[in-house]
This record gives sequence, structure tokens and C-alpha cells, in this order.
Amino acid sequence: MTRAMPIPTNSPALRAGLVFMAVVALGWGALVLLVRPSSDRDWVPEQARMPVATMAGDGLQLVNVRNARYRSTSDFDLRWENREYRLDEVDSAWFIVEPFADWRGPAHTFVSFGFRDGRHLAISAEVRKEVGETYSPLAGLFRQYELMLVLGDERDLIGLRAAHRRDPVHLYRLQATPAQARALLLALLEKANALAERPAFYNTLSANCTTTIVDAVHALAPGTIPMSWRTRLPGYSDDLAFDLGLIDTELPRDGYREAHRIDGLARDAEAAGLEGKAYSAAIRSRWAGSTTSSASR
Repeated sequence: MTRAMPIPTNSPALRAGLVFMAVVALGWGALVLLVRPSSDRDWVPEQARMPVATMAGDGLQLVNVRNARYRSTSDFDLRWENREYRLDEVDSAWFIVEPFADWRGPAHTFVSFGFRDGRHLAISAEVRKEVGETYSPLAGLFRQYELMLVLGDERDLIGLRAAHRRDPVHLYRLQATPAQARALLLALLEKANALAERPAFYNTLSANCTTTIVDAVHALAPGTIPMSWRTRLPGYSDDLAFDLGLIDTELPRDGYREAHRIDGLARDAEAAGLEGKAYSAAIRSRWAGSTTSSASR
């Protein structure tokens, strides 16, 4: 058997090769750092408009709330709406987790806010994709995508994932007072306004769907959510929220997730043609007339 001749560690060729690779890596890294985020690209239609919020006292005016009607993930009618809410009517905050891979780690997370009149407003931090662009977690580490916050109707943001992507969707009411829910809503709306004025990059680890929510919480209550790998792998973020007592449930750890899975309810609600308040009530129907914790026992 012929044995391969080892390359001496002091070989000039080896040293030259290592130097060349280091120079290439440093040069590429420098080029990446020179890239600047932009709001002027050929965006996919469903992410073409950035939302803007205006607050005056307890009045809240929102521009570019998305309320699309989907026939499939690629066939839909876009509707952009201007909406008005009252901040003193915010009464709940909800955490949504959408796993989308064969293993649990990858997931999308977002939040929704309930108002006393039965309406809900969903807010989702997402990669803002250009036409023809697909998401890659690796590319997301290297300034390849801008970050945006989508403000949308629950039938849009939840229905897209449950009824058309056919992903599991888990919906959790958060342990938050109306004042805390209102403060979180305002923090996320301020982030949306900032991104509309000054684009910023998405980052798979440090500026993703879950870390955007965590950053908003930390701005209000530093230290509430400790640094954890479970915010970098959002499919485990509900376990972190459960362990921290942030989810309104008295179920044991091994049973709470399945009890809060609502993609079947979401598909039924869409098939029935429900919209607005009726849709939001339907996906919460298992908790109707009770708190999340007592209804889920």
C-alpha cells in the first residue's frame, strides 16, 4: 500500500497557503463590513411596504397593516390597511411559535396583542426578501438580508403559516398585565418606526425574530430573559418562556406545548371564511370563557 507523504508543518508551500487563505478571509470579511443596509431594493410584494405607527395620547394610528388573502403561499391578494386603535384598550399579549423544520430548533416566532373590543394586531420580525431571494441561515450571518417588522391581521400572519405552509403553530397567552402588554406593543412599534427610517440588517443569531422580541422586553425590564441558546434556536423559545413563568398555563412542562397548538383551529377558521374578531376568537376557542391556565388543565 502506498502511503501519502505528509506535508511538513514548516513547508513554505503550506505557510504560503495559510497566509493566502487568511488574506482572502480578512478581505472578504472587510467587504462584508462595508455593505450597508438599504430600503431601496426590489422587494417581494408582501414585504414591499414598511409599517409606520403614530401615537397621540392613547390614540394609535397604523399605516401599512398587512391583511392578505391567500390561496397558496405564492398566490394571494394583498391588502394594505390603515388602522386605528386605542392604547388604553390593550388587554393581552400572545406569543406564537411556528416550527418549520424536521428538527425542533428552527422556528419563527412573533407576538400578537389583544384589545378589549376583540381585535388583535400581530407583529412579526422577518427577513425582508428581495424578488427571487430565498432564506439561508448561513447567509443570514453575513449581512445578506434587511430586517423588517410586519404588522398584520392574525388571519394573515397565523393563517399563512397554519393553513398554507401547513406548519404547526403554538399560541400562548403571556403572563402580562394590560400595562405590560401595552408597553411591549409600544416598544415594538418604535422599532418598526426606526426600521422605516433607518434600515438595518437581519442576523441569524443576534437580530432574528426572537431576539427582536427579547430586546424589546429587555428595554422595558432588563434581565427578565437571560441570555440563552434557546433564543438563538427559536423552536425552543417557548420552553424558555415556560421555565421563566412567562406563559399563562398551569400545565406540566411535558404537556403544555401540545395543548397550545392551534394550527388545526386556524385551518378550520379559514375554511369557514372567518375574519377579524371572529377568526381571533376561533383560534382561541379552547380557552373561551376561561383563562388560558384554567381552561388548559
